[in-house]
Amino acid sequence: MSHIEIERRFLIRNDSWRQLAGEPQRLEQGYMSVDQACSVRVRLCGEQAWLTVKGYISDLSRSEFEYPVPPADARQMLALCPFRLQKLRYRIALDGAVFEIDEYLGDNAPLLLAEIELPHENAAYPQPEWLGREVSSDPRFTNAYLSKHPYPQWMDQE
Repeated sequence: MSHIEIERRFLIRNDSWRQLAGEPQRLEQGYMSVDQACSVRVRLCGEQAWLTVKGYISDLSRSEFEYPVPPADARQMLALCPFRLQKLRYRIALDGAVFEIDEYLGDNAPLLLAEIELPHENAAYPQPEWLGREVSSDPRFTNAYLSKHPYPQWMDQE
């Protein structure tokens, strides 16, 4: 099992992706560490939960160690997290790839981001018309950063 996550992130150009998306999952995430070198996250999705440690390798690649935890434990850990966010996640299968569209709620609304995981940094991927500007190299669009610095606080500066 590889412990490397390679993904690209994009802003969303328009709402045409919605006709391809199924029902969303509601995610709640909390961060115990929000450092570029290493982030520690707890995620709750319905009655499933995970503890994840991510380490920086490059703008597209991160080491990732993810472990299931009991949802009751995750709820208690979330209460301890100083930085949190909520979002709806939609999945879209397209030309053999899967995009995850995150619609941020609360302090990060109205941000919409698309992510696609790839087998290597230079892998080709579909580029549907709703896919906007790539923000993979902009650390402000990582969930860890957004949990601490909500998008509306800095969106006019980009």
